[in-house]
Amino acid sequence: MLKKLKSLFIVEVEDKKSKKPPQKKEKEKPVPNPPSVQESVSGKPGQVTDKFLDVLFDAMEKNNLDGFDYLEFKQSLLSLKKVNMDEPTRFRSAYAMAQTMGASVQHLIKTAQHYIDVLAKEEKKFESALANQKANRIGSKQKEITQLEQLMKDKQTRIKQLQKEMTEHEKQIDTLKRVIGDAASKIETTKNNFIASYNTLVGQIYKDIENMKQFLK
Repeated sequence: MLKKLKSLFIVEVEDKKSKKPPQKKEKEKPVPNPPSVQESVSGKPGQVTDKFLDVLFDAMEKNNLDGFDYLEFKQSLLSLKKVNMDEPTRFRSAYAMAQTMGASVQHLIKTAQHYIDVLAKEEKKFESALANQKANRIGSKQKEITQLEQLMKDKQTRIKQLQKEMTEHEKQIDTLKRVIGDAASKIETTKNNFIASYNTLVGQIYKDIENMKQFLK
């Protein structure tokens, strides 16, 4: 059944690719774009793929209505395509066959709308699945990027703080070195003053001892 469904629709795509020059025919009224047709992302046209066609045809097959409906009418149209007739005649001939099966225009349009509704549900399922894919494969990564960017900002702030602290430490070291230098100088002066005083006093005592030895015999 799936293969049969594909043959009803895919043949039209193949016919559009035919290189045969178009035959002159009666001017037809322009057909408005269906309301359910969506534009591609960024305006770039996509490509028809067997993968998605199989999903959509499978949905149509599972929701196929009993009796003669739009799909059977579509089959009649396809059969008549082999006959050399214009499109209006082809539709009228297919409808004449449909009437023998008890079908009406209203029934055919209603059943055609049924399959549009079936495909619309598949579209919603696809959009939901796509949203989940975006959340899992893009959203989570974007969140990770945001977190990493924040970490970088925090670390840059920390680096600036550390650089500021290091500058302060360098100033403190310079101050301490000057304090140490001043203290060392004062200590050295004090030491020298003590030694000078010590030597003077001890020298006088030694001199007195020598004088006592000399003069007090």
